[in-house]
Amino acid sequence: MVGCADVIDVEIVADSDDGSYTFHVTVASADEDWDKYADEWVVRSEDGTALGTRTLVHPHVDEQPFTRSLSGVRVPAEIASVVVAARDSVTGYCGAVFEVAVP
Repeated sequence: MVGCADVIDVEIVADSDDGSYTFHVTVASADEDWDKYADEWVVRSEDGTALGTRTLVHPHVDEQPFTRSLSGVRVPAEIASVVVAARDSVTGYCGAVFEVAVP
C-alpha cells in the first residue's frame, strides 16, 4: 500500500544459548519529515504476540532503505518462525511484513 512502511529483509543472530536473539531489520518507507515516517517495527509470533519492539526516533528521508537492530529479543523454543512488521506514523501497520525462520 502506498505510504506504508515495508519490511524488506530480516537477519536473526542468536545472542546466546538462552533463547535471545538480535534482529537486524531493513525497512523501506515513504518518510517525508517529522510528521510522517516509519516510527517502529515489531517482532511477533505467528499468533500475533509481540516479542520485541524497536522504536525509531527520527525520519529516514535520505536513508532508504535503512537497517536498525534490536538485541535481547527472547523467542520461546517452540516458536519456529516470526513475523516482522513496520509502522508508519500516519498510516500505521499496513505495509509488507517479513516472515523468517528462527535459527
